Parts: sequence; C-alpha cells; structure tokens
Amino acid sequence: MDKLTLKKSDLKNRIRDIHDFPKQGIIFKDITTLLKDKAALKKSVDLLANKFKKEDIEFVVGVEARGFIFGAVLAYKLGAGFIPIRKKGKLPAKTQSVTYELEYGTDVLEIHEDALHEGSRVLIVDDLLATGGTIKAVADLVKAQKAIIAGVAFLVELKFLKGIQKLKDLPVYSVLKY
Repeated sequence: MDKLTLKKSDLKNRIRDIHDFPKQGIIFKDITTLLKDKAALKKSVDLLANKFKKEDIEFVVGVEARGFIFGAVLAYKLGAGFIPIRKKGKLPAKTQSVTYELEYGTDVLEIHEDALHEGSRVLIVDDLLATGGTIKAVADLVKAQKAIIAGVAFLVELKFLKGIQKLKDLPVYSVLKY
C-alpha cells in the first residue's frame, strides 16, 4: 500500500502499547510512533481538520503538552489562532486558573486572562481522552471567558474509562476509539 494513502483504520497500527507505564497495570497508548510516520500524522491531522472546517473556528485551545502538537497544526489548517492551556506558573501574563481532580490529588491549569473574547468560537484539542477530568477543567476555563465551545477533538479516546460522560454537554470527536 502506498504510505501516503492511509485509511483511518490504518492509524491504530501506528500507535504502540506500552505495558505497565506509567505504573503497573496501565497500558499506555504511545502516539510517538504515529507522530514519526509522516503519512499517519498527515492523515490524523486531516481527519481532525476536516471534521471542523465548517465550524468557523476562531481559536484552537491546546492542552499541555501533547495537545500542543495537534492544536497548533489544526489552528494553522483551520486558519485560527492557537491558545495554550498550561500548568500553573508557566504562562507569563495574568491568568485565570482552575483546580481539578486527578487520580491521586489535584492539579491546576491556566489560560491567559485575555486569551479569548466573549463569543469566540473555540475548538479544544488534546491527544487522548481518558477519564475526562483535564478536558472538563479546560472547558470550564474556556466557558469562564464566555467563549463558545464549537467542539472538542482527540486523536484517541479510551472508551472504557468513560471520560466522555464528563463532557456530555459538548460536541466531542475522537479519531480512534479503544
């Protein structure tokens, strides 16, 4: 098969499983093997961009860190600006923050206070949807700036973790589902 004519179904073959990472019992979906394959990366980005090309996206919000990979490229393809969501203390200007629950404790995410304006049409992007806590927090930050969430996009969704249940009120699209 010509490597530049990949099908969506071929993308799963470009993601490797790493057993017991980051801890015992976890099977980590390593997307670095997809990212280094130029045809798979192109296909992934094209699928994400095509899903949202008619949504008049003004800003793509990417979640630290792997959400930056897809977020910046999607912003370019959609003719939109890119807004990074960072961990506490990483953004240089005045920020808004949200604290959210992790499996063992809490974490804080931040957005620049002036990143979005009321009514901005936003696409939130991350590499993977697991339990949904991080993306729910990001959505809360975007909503606090009175922006409109036109969509939430992921390369991978781990359906068995039911993270989509935390995002019931949002239009979610995942390229690959496990």
